[in-house]
This record gives sequence, C-alpha cells and structure tokens, in this order.
Amino acid sequence: MGSLDFLLNPPSGLSIPTILFVGFVLGLLHGATPDEHTWPITFSYSIGSYSSRGGMKAGFVFSGGFTLQRAILAALGFLGLAAVYTVYNLDGPVYVAVGLAMLLAGWYLIRGSDLHLPLDHALERLFGRFFGGHSHHSTQAEWTPLYEGELRPVPIRMAIVHGFIAGWGFGGFAAILVFILAPQMPNVWWAALVGAFFGLGTMAMQVLTGALFARLARRKQLTPQQVQRIGRSTAARTLYLGGLGFVIVGAIVAAAPSLSALAISTGTSIPNLNSIGYATVLVVLVVGIIGGGSLWKAYREVQGRSSPASASP
Repeated sequence: MGSLDFLLNPPSGLSIPTILFVGFVLGLLHGATPDEHTWPITFSYSIGSYSSRGGMKAGFVFSGGFTLQRAILAALGFLGLAAVYTVYNLDGPVYVAVGLAMLLAGWYLIRGSDLHLPLDHALERLFGRFFGGHSHHSTQAEWTPLYEGELRPVPIRMAIVHGFIAGWGFGGFAAILVFILAPQMPNVWWAALVGAFFGLGTMAMQVLTGALFARLARRKQLTPQQVQRIGRSTAARTLYLGGLGFVIVGAIVAAAPSLSALAISTGTSIPNLNSIGYATVLVVLVVGIIGGGSLWKAYREVQGRSSPASASP
C-alpha cells in the first residue's frame, strides 16, 4: 500500500500517535486543495489585509474556528451521531449559512462608504439599526479621491465565526476523519483530539495560503491609501458578492440534493481534486471570478482616479 493510499484509506488497529499523525497530514492536504469551505473565506480576509503577515493572521483566525468545529465533529463521529451526514446532504444549508455570514461581513465593510453593491440599501433597512452609526452611503461627491470614501477595516475576528460555520460542510476528508479515524480512538476526548489535529493541519496550510493570497494582491508604486483601498475594496466585494453566490448555490443544492451526483471525475482519488462539481464551481466563482475580478477592478479604479491628479501641474 502506498503512502497516499494509506492516508486516504487508513486501516483499522492503528496506534494513537499514528492516528494523530494521519489526521494532521490529512488536514494539510485539505488546506492545500481547493476546498469551497476554506479557500473563498481565506481569500476574502487575506486580501483585505493586503500584507503577507495579515494574510497569515487571516488564515490562522479562520482555521481556529474550523479546528474547534472539527474537534466537535470528530467527537460526534466517535459517538455515532455524525451518521446524519450519511442520510442527509447538508451542503445546501451550510452554504446558505456561510453565504449569509460572508454577505453581512461584506456589507459591514461597505457601510458608510462610496461603494455600491446590489441589495445594499435593503440590508441597511433590515440591519442598519442593529449596527448603529451613520447610514450606508457617504454623501461625498462621486469624484472625490478614492480613499476618502473610507471602507471599514476587514473584521478579522469574524473569520473565526466563518471557520466554525464552514466546518460543518462534509467532504471526503471529513468522511475519513469521522468514520475511520475517530472511531478507533479509546474515548470521545481522544476522538476530539484527532479532529483538532486535522484542524491544525488545515491551519498550517491556510496560514501559508493566506500569506500567498495577500502577497499576490500587492502592487508597486501605490500610496499607502491606495493599497489600503484596494485591499478593503476587494475584500468587501468578494465577501459580499461571494456571499450572495454561496446563498444562491446553497439554496439550489438544498432544494435539489441530487445535484451532488452531477460531477465530472478527474481520475484521482484525492478529495477536492477527484471530481468537478458544484463545490468546484463555488471555488472558481468566489476566488477566481469574483475575487480576481474585484482585485482588478479596484486596481483600475485606483489608477483611473489617481491619473487626473498625477497629470495636474
């Protein structure tokens, strides 16, 4: 049996240290592969920090909530309560919950700024009084310098809530953790520990991924205000529009769980890479199209609005 086969199909009768090691390595693989429960959120918060250190912090905070959830999930697996995942497809409800959390975080960022996005006025009417302060949009003229329509700082601490919610999504790696590794542990506390090791493996890789996302977002020859604006604007659009995407896809999947069977096999056995389905669509939509497009749009806006000033004598 090869090392990859051993990780993806662990035999029974493993020692506790071996189980913990396998859980950690599986977490590394989970964090490295394009997972719809991790990459979109890590990208959104990392890009808002606009620095490698901030991106690492975003990955760390998000994975902290995820690690706690995986410890609980592994304990449920030991107790046999996670069998609910074999009966119901919970991806839809989890996507909707994650999407709503992303949507509200993105709306919080744009509230009071000059950035307009779909449905933002409706959200202001629904939730504005709970957040207090000023109304959603600034009354400043449209062509004021871009950084004067101040966007709020990215709320990194909200990433831990997103990590905990997103962790309830269930995929191939979770199945190995819950149905193969956790039941081999001597008691529920050891089972929770293997879940925590899985989360720590994911955390290690998400910290690196977060730093990479933030580093890719950096641009040369920009003022600190422009750098800040690009990062916050990209994070706001990605969280907001990506959240809408999660809610829409989640609602569709919840209404038609059979969609999980519609996937194109890639020929590999590694979860998250073994097929192309709606999970892959979410990653591409949020990180590639919305995230990448928002980054490019924010950069062009900064460059476009700074050109008249730079051209003045």
